[in-house]
Amino acid sequence: QVQLGESGGGSVQAGGSLKLSCVISGYTYSSYCMGWFRQAPGKEREAVAVIDKDGDTNYADSVKGRFAISQAHAENTLYLQMNSLKPEDTDMYYCGVGPSFDCNTDSWSPFIWGQGTQVTVSS
Repeated sequence: QVQLGESGGGSVQAGGSLKLSCVISGYTYSSYCMGWFRQAPGKEREAVAVIDKDGDTNYADSVKGRFAISQAHAENTLYLQMNSLKPEDTDMYYCGVGPSFDCNTDSWSPFIWGQGTQVTVSS
């Protein structure tokens, strides 16, 4: 069983930074693509960043150059560094586990995720 728990969200001014963390248990590194998505009530899920078993990353166009995904394998933790935050980044952010054979933000669809952490960016 894979379990995930997000933390690190909060409220910041536009242009500020946050670093989200996701503690993962029951994760088999060689089997899954890990990533972050955001979703607001009534809106479609948007994958913002993914990372595969080889460390290759992929980002949504809306966050390229501002967000960075990484994983500390020894600590079983996934991170999302968010810089130059914009009000439109305001959302609930979730980390998730998806299929290993399709690790890109255009097609990634996680089959399990955490409870989420709220990110609010004010103008």
